[in-house]
Amino acid sequence: MKKRKIIIATRGSKLALWQAEWIKAQLEKNNPDLEVELKKIKTTGDMILDVPLAQAGGKGLFVKEIEEALLKKTADLAVHSMKDVPTDLPEGLHLAAICKREDARDALFTKISNSKFQIPNFKSLPNGAHVGTSSLRRICQLLNKRPDLKITQLRGNLDTRLRKLDEGQFDAIILATAGVKRLGLQKRITEILPSEISLPAIGQGAVGVECRVDDQLINKLLKKLNHRATSLCVKAERAFLKKLEGGCQVPIGAYARLVSQKSEVRSQKAGKTSKLKNQNSKLIIEGLVGSLDGKTLIKGSKKGSIEDAESLGTKLAEILLSKGAGKILAEFYGTHP
Repeated sequence: MKKRKIIIATRGSKLALWQAEWIKAQLEKNNPDLEVELKKIKTTGDMILDVPLAQAGGKGLFVKEIEEALLKKTADLAVHSMKDVPTDLPEGLHLAAICKREDARDALFTKISNSKFQIPNFKSLPNGAHVGTSSLRRICQLLNKRPDLKITQLRGNLDTRLRKLDEGQFDAIILATAGVKRLGLQKRITEILPSEISLPAIGQGAVGVECRVDDQLINKLLKKLNHRATSLCVKAERAFLKKLEGGCQVPIGAYARLVSQKSEVRSQKAGKTSKLKNQNSKLIIEGLVGSLDGKTLIKGSKKGSIEDAESLGTKLAEILLSKGAGKILAEFYGTHP
């Protein structure tokens, strides 16, 4: 019997291909009659390497061309890092699955000499240390803690960024923990940064799968890949971002997690099915908006029922707006149209 062929659209980076291959493996494991092929697509974000993404303008720099393939039906589904996905999707497309999240936190990387990190942690960064990152969200938080740091643009794939660190172009660089772990490079991590130092990007660490709303077969196949606990948390974060009218290249951070009512212990350990093991869980979301110089960070948190995940994100955004976040964002958009 001839196998049914489906096509996954993906970016061509090592991390993007790892994520797409993982989805491919899950689909083939759950459906032996499927033949799954990857279609590599170069996005606008992949082509703009000489300027900071915030200056490139527009949203969806890493997904636009991939979504066009879905709409043209040259691909059946697309695999994304959720932190790259705009809150508004093209008409006819939706996120059919958000998979179980890897560690959402940021990580510090420093040079290794004689099997030891030359700088052992964030607190040990010398005065005026040169730090590389492409994220305005990270920049505003790091400068808030350490205004002495010299932070400059760092673009490129994971290998390129680590090479620049090892060559001595930076004293330290900041990357997302999830991608490093997925590519098996966790031994390079000097320190995983707590949210008090660097609150993650919206959706960081989670993989999303997008497809056409009316494609019943693909939607059915993807339903098994959805991880409800992660999905609830990411939806809360995306609702927060949507209310602030922000994109993935703005100084906004948020992180949602499920906690037990009694113990307040972190709990995102739902099973592979869509049911949560602990129906008494509550959702807590933390969020921030920061000025680019790091002098102002407007923070807040909100806790409530998991059924109200998206409204909790929206309400938290409203709280931050009432504290002055709107003024910061207006100034940002004035200089980064």
